[in-house]
Amino acid sequence: MSDQAWPAAGELVVCTVRDIKDFAAFVSLDEYPGREGLIPISEIATGWIKYIRDHIREGQKVVCKVLHVDRSRGHIDLSLKDVNDHQRREKIREWKNESKARKWIGFAAEASGENAESIQAALIKKYGDLYSVFEEIVTEGTDPLKKTGLSPGVITALSNVARENVKVPRVTVAGNLILTSTKPDGINIIRRALRSAEPKIPDAEIELTYLGAPTYRIKVTAPDYKKAEKAIEKAAAAAIGVLERSGGEGKFIKKPKSGKAV
Repeated sequence: MSDQAWPAAGELVVCTVRDIKDFAAFVSLDEYPGREGLIPISEIATGWIKYIRDHIREGQKVVCKVLHVDRSRGHIDLSLKDVNDHQRREKIREWKNESKARKWIGFAAEASGENAESIQAALIKKYGDLYSVFEEIVTEGTDPLKKTGLSPGVITALSNVARENVKVPRVTVAGNLILTSTKPDGINIIRRALRSAEPKIPDAEIELTYLGAPTYRIKVTAPDYKKAEKAIEKAAAAAIGVLERSGGEGKFIKKPKSGKAV
């Protein structure tokens, strides 16, 4: 979401359809208060259009591409057909996130007694957007905010709001540990190996499940695949190391990524 007075050519913008004529649709630009644009019928959809209302309706939220901006005339030409489904989904997601972030900044301003617009300006100057600020607070803490010039009271208020409202997606990777020992105290060796497979790793949760001798399932949940895979490899290596040093055998079989976040 931009604080600039005018959009730029080529930019994707979220619009609300205000009026529809036979030749065009007139919209307001949600991210640029007071700005209106026009979507010619030729830019509504590909192919021949018999009835414009078959493709667009009043009150609808649409994502358009800015074709041309004439500041002297206050005129903005837009295209609906030049935006594909992926672009539309991503833009709507971004717009919703920025809308939520502005609301959260309002909460922080009220709690700290400072001006919301000043807080927004300081954050946009450093980050370029607002929602990523709240994600960073949850994942990295508030130290980076000290460089924004915001007061400790505002930073504390932003942190409280972030932790109440932002849930950072986490991913899961899993695999099987095959642990065997023929030693008389093999059971105790395997128990030590399993304990060593649960090291304290920042931002990672490790879970072990018994599937039936000699197989144990190991699952790691972390903020991203890089951290999750690093953690599961460290945990598996620790368990296998215990077995091998005691004359046993260990093997780790990693399952393919599911591609799902939790």
